[in-house]
Amino acid sequence: MTPAQLKASAATDTQPPRGLSPEARSLWFIKKGEWDKAHDIAQDIHTTSGSWLHALLHLIEGDLGNARYWFAEAGRPAKKPAQIEELWEEIAQAVLK
Repeated sequence: MTPAQLKASAATDTQPPRGLSPEARSLWFIKKGEWDKAHDIAQDIHTTSGSWLHALLHLIEGDLGNARYWFAEAGRPAKKPAQIEELWEEIAQAVLK
């Protein structure tokens, strides 16, 4: 699955496609606008990818301090709110390989 396909699925489908990794499921729910579900999934991913997703979620929420913490945990540079879409794409590229 590509990032574009994942995004299209979130725009049209009521449930995420079967077989997605937890990271991809979280990204799907982010695009669906279901922050709480995406956050619940990300909280259970105890890897740098989970931290990266967590950073994106807190950036979306507008909690920049918490987002910076999670970017540091992920070993990634902090992003700004204007970069949310770009960051979603970057994470999607990484987790959908």
